[in-house]
Amino acid sequence: MSITKNVAAPIANASSVADAGPIKVGSVALRGVTVALDTDVGQAFVADCARHTEGLLSESEIKSKWALSGEDWVGLAANTPLLEAVRAERERRIRNGDAAREGAQRAFAKAPTVLGDILTDEQVSPRHRIEAARELRQAAAGGDSPFTPRETFKIIIDLGGDNKLVFDKAMAPNKPSQSDDGEVS
Repeated sequence: MSITKNVAAPIANASSVADAGPIKVGSVALRGVTVALDTDVGQAFVADCARHTEGLLSESEIKSKWALSGEDWVGLAANTPLLEAVRAERERRIRNGDAAREGAQRAFAKAPTVLGDILTDEQVSPRHRIEAARELRQAAAGGDSPFTPRETFKIIIDLGGDNKLVFDKAMAPNKPSQSDDGEVS
């Protein structure tokens, strides 16, 4: 594992990984290639490390994704530029809400299991079981919007010459109508 600061030698050929010339922000060895932290790949690694500090990614997920050995992982703790970049990224993610949003998405992924347990538990009151069923239905439908367009239809009317009328619309489900007696039909 290589920890560098202000290196003047060429690092790699791919411009998305690193450019030849001095590195001013530090670097890290990923998949056998030294990568500057200010490149796209370096920033992606820093973001994954910030997710790890937030509890969103496990150590094994990062090691697997970035092909890090146990020795490489331990060596990251001594990479001061990396640690500073991870702290800055974590603060940025907290300020703009990315950390909370991703944490909520991970927690929400567990909700259907919990709701399913409530729904099937005979000890739970019927009212709570019905509420669990409603929430499950909404989650299964795709979230807050009652309608997510999955299909579209297109009507093209050729008026002759170069004139055409084009109607491209999303197919919306028919809304249930209520009869006078309050029943949904």
